[in-house]
Amino acid sequence: MKKIEITTTLSVYDTIEELPLEVKELMMKAIGARKNAYAPYSKFRVGAALQLENEKIVVGNNQENAVYPSGLCAERVAIYQAGALYPKEPIKMMAISASSDIFNVITPIPPCGACRQSMFEYEENLQRPIEIYFMGETGKVVKADSVKDLLPLTFGKATLNNI
Repeated sequence: MKKIEITTTLSVYDTIEELPLEVKELMMKAIGARKNAYAPYSKFRVGAALQLENEKIVVGNNQENAVYPSGLCAERVAIYQAGALYPKEPIKMMAISASSDIFNVITPIPPCGACRQSMFEYEENLQRPIEIYFMGETGKVVKADSVKDLLPLTFGKATLNNI
């Protein structure tokens, strides 16, 4: 048996005010999208904003449904919208913000596994890493240089081509 160690390096900003201006503006778009989320069941709102290579901004927010598997996370709403509107345009960066109608979210909330997989697919298809910034409602902001920092063992085209 052999053990493999996987390490990830993330950057942490103490507040949104420490972000570079372009990133702060994108995070503000994510916060605006978060406020419009449809979350009547979980009361947990998430907003995402993408900046594409062509400087266009695409936003998304979580959309719940009484039949829980039918809902969709903010990150995938934004990514799928970007794919529909700008299918060949790489995503430069993504900002994500989460809040709750019940409590104050002060912990940075990363994307779920399904969103990470969708983000990886987009990164792989367009051959460009996506910078990901995520936060709660207030407090620290975490930056990953690529989806691979959040999903180090990926499942993609190469996996399926080896079958």
